[in-house]
Amino acid sequence: MTKTAVILFNLGGPDSLKAVKPFLFNLFNDPAIITLPQPFRYLVAMMISTLRTRKAQGIYQQLGGKSPILEQTMLQAEALETKLGQMTKNKGEEYKVFVCMRHWHPMSDVVTKKVKSYAPDHIFLLPLYPQFSTTTTGSAFDNWETACAKNEITAPTTSICCYPTDKSFVAAHAKLIKDMYWKASEHGKPRVLFSAHGLPEKIIQAGDPYQWQVERSVAAITQVLAIDELDYAICYQSKVGPLEWIGPSTEEEIIQAAEDKVPALIVPLTFVSEHSETLVELDVEYRKLAESKNIPGYYRVPALCTEPFFIEALAELCLNRNKDGQITSSEKERVCPRTFGKCVCSL
Repeated sequence: MTKTAVILFNLGGPDSLKAVKPFLFNLFNDPAIITLPQPFRYLVAMMISTLRTRKAQGIYQQLGGKSPILEQTMLQAEALETKLGQMTKNKGEEYKVFVCMRHWHPMSDVVTKKVKSYAPDHIFLLPLYPQFSTTTTGSAFDNWETACAKNEITAPTTSICCYPTDKSFVAAHAKLIKDMYWKASEHGKPRVLFSAHGLPEKIIQAGDPYQWQVERSVAAITQVLAIDELDYAICYQSKVGPLEWIGPSTEEEIIQAAEDKVPALIVPLTFVSEHSETLVELDVEYRKLAESKNIPGYYRVPALCTEPFFIEALAELCLNRNKDGQITSSEKERVCPRTFGKCVCSL
């Protein structure tokens, strides 16, 4: 029986109101987020986390006093482990899925110890970030590697860096969009707003392929939707700080839809689990904005969570990778143009 440990990476979120400030500090002390050298990054992280704590606590109070992201990710891990068991039955293979968060518990140092106790023959790193960014997947991989060195993890490791156009991933989005599209159509032809988490422009200009991969995901999804003359736009949310961020913003596109007198159908494109950016930012704050502008209708597609096509996509990624220690995309080759120097795909 060969044993594979699948490490399911996600961002993490505070598990109590008291955890909000240290969570924010961990987030902004990440060198992939704030690129300043120490001790300047530490000082900036302390300042930002202190200034933002009260507002962030207000957001999490609306969610019962904590982020639901860990519970959501655990459900995804359970569904994935079950699916892998079904797909490899009687093949002499065992897959165990571990959840690893980047900025709150359980984090790499603890998870690597659990993986070492499991004693796998192989380790597979699987981010819950379909589109690669240095600020998400890149940061998670670097942190995992450091923890593995510290805890003497020696099992051969394969990593999937991205899956922006994976067939089953795209099918999962298309299904959920179609389920809501016709409901939104009761108020007129809807404008589908693919809302992704934003990034500062300087990160993209430095060679991060995230925005390009977001655009590839949207192109693949709209092709599968096959809705005649689909009205859609790509936009970005969750801006923090004074830097210029990639756009247009989700707020701008919602206001534009209201001015054009068309309903908005929001797709949380890069969020595969429900958390503050979907349950509060999209469902509460942006809805209020839309209604204040007298939009004909405001609808939001659910995050992928444990949608069967999405779990199938994750399982296929685990089973179809060559166990050769490389970092690969879902297409087993480099998907990003060479101009994106921050792409980590080794092929």
